[in-house]
Formats: sequence, C-alpha cells, structure tokens
Amino acid sequence: MSKVRRHRKVERLMLSKIDQPMTRPRKNEKKRVGRTKRRRGKRAKTKQLTPGKWFEKLVAVQARLRAPNGCPWDREQTHESLRTYLIEETYEVLEALESGNDAKFAEEMGDLLLQIVFHSQIAEEEGRFTVSEVIREIHDKMIRRHPHVFGETRAKDSAEVLRNWEQIKAEERRQAGKKNGGAGIKLAKEASLLDGVSHTLPATLEGFQLTRKAARIGFDWEEAAGIFEKMGEETVELRSALKTKDRRKMEEEMGDLLFAAVNLARFLKMDPEIALKKANAKFSRRFRAMEKLARESGREFKKLPREEMEALWDVTKQAER
Repeated sequence: MSKVRRHRKVERLMLSKIDQPMTRPRKNEKKRVGRTKRRRGKRAKTKQLTPGKWFEKLVAVQARLRAPNGCPWDREQTHESLRTYLIEETYEVLEALESGNDAKFAEEMGDLLLQIVFHSQIAEEEGRFTVSEVIREIHDKMIRRHPHVFGETRAKDSAEVLRNWEQIKAEERRQAGKKNGGAGIKLAKEASLLDGVSHTLPATLEGFQLTRKAARIGFDWEEAAGIFEKMGEETVELRSALKTKDRRKMEEEMGDLLFAAVNLARFLKMDPEIALKKANAKFSRRFRAMEKLARESGREFKKLPREEMEALWDVTKQAER
C-alpha cells in the first residue's frame, strides 16, 4: 500500500471515530435502529420485484377481496356492473396521458389494469377462464400476427404490416368458424374484413375503426381534399332534407355528414373521439369563462341578450390566444 493511500485510510478511520457518539446507544435505541434498517431493506427488496411478481401480488390481492371474508363491495360486482368502470378508467388514462404528469399516468394505467384483473377473477370463479389464459391469448396473438418479426415473412413498411395483420385476422376467423362446424363453416366463408368492430363502441369510435379497416386494404381516399368535397356534398344533402321536414331523412343525412367528418379525422391520423373530447372541454372552459365575466359585471349570463353573449364569447376566445 502506498504512503498516500495509507494516509487516507488512517484519516478516514480518525474521522469515523470523531463522528461516533460519545456514549453507547441505549438498548431500546439499538432495537429501533435495527427495525428501521430491516424496514428499509424490506422496502428496497420490494421495489426490486419483477413485473411478473408484482402482477402475481395484484392478482392475489383481488382474489382476497373477492374471497368469502373479503370486501363486501368487491364480492357484489359482476361483469355487467363493472362495465361503466372499465370505460371510465380508459378515459381517465387518456386524460392523464395528455396531462404530462407521469405519476398520474402510471396511477391511471394501474387502475385500468385492475379492471382486467377484476374481470379475470370473476371469470375464474365461474369456471370460464383464468388471468393466465388472458395473458397467454394476447401473447400468442402478438407472435402470430407479427410473422415479419417472429417468422419468415417480410414487411417493407407499416402499411404492409397492417395489411398482413387484417389478412391474418380474417384467416383466424375462418379457422375458428371451421372448428365450430355446420353454421360455423358458412359464417367462415362470409367473413368480412370489418368483423371485429364492436357495435357497442361510441359511434365516432365505431366509424373510425370501420374506415380504418377498409383503408388498410386500399379502400381509401387519395387525399384529404376528396373528403372535404364529400363533406360539402353531405352538407348540401342535409340542407335539402331539412326542407322536406322528414325526420328520418334528416337524421340519415346528418349521420352521413358526421361519418364523413370521422373519416376525415382518421385520414388525418387523428382519433375523432379524442378530438371531440378536446372540443367539448374547450367549449365548457369558454362557457364557464363567459358566466364568470357576466357575474363580475353584476349580471346573470342567462339573462344577457344574444348579442352580448356573442361578444363575451369573442372575449374568451381572445383571452386564450
């Protein structure tokens, strides 16, 4: 050991002695320090758990809550009663994503994951399937639908990946129909590329998915200008329907116009549901601002003349710029 290293070692030893307390810690103090160290060690060890271990712990927690001596509320829930929460948690994830708050984003993602675990636990109790089967299904599907990664197929770009994806899905549906036999074979022959789009989706999201599936195999507009023209045509047809006073015709033409708008959003690579959510939030924010301005002037917004309402709207728009 060199003189410099030996000198530094002696210096560290001397400093450590100086830092030590002049009196011995009491017996209770030793126990407290020991407990603190054990707790810190346990927390550090817990943080090092793998995703798989954490998932197992979450599944165990939900099983405990559903057990006979678990939580009364959790035990009362069914697949049907949880539908609302599944939708709510999905939207809360989207809101947290837009907030830029990573802690909130992670928290809401956890809440959404809990819904999957919750439904899986109920299904297992009913003898239908387990959470392991849920994970296995999506694992195998991702392998099967990415032959350009896990197989011999090649894909030159993302567009080709999506075309292959739809073809693989169609083939899976045909094979599933054959397994069912009889009517299943007939259904397999009549399978559509649009199969798989749920009718329970919000209308904008359903239209988005329908046009997206069609676009993946080339049934799409060449440019956005064509969709703008289509929206113009639908607007003219809606105006014409208004003159007839035919409610069914008016509703049909309104639907066509909205569908064209959804298609435009999809073509521009935007989710119409999210775009509309943002528009709703903007309207709500500006409307509340108008109400506040009216109160500050000593008046009720609802009693203002239409012209003054419009003026306040312009004020709130300018304030946001």
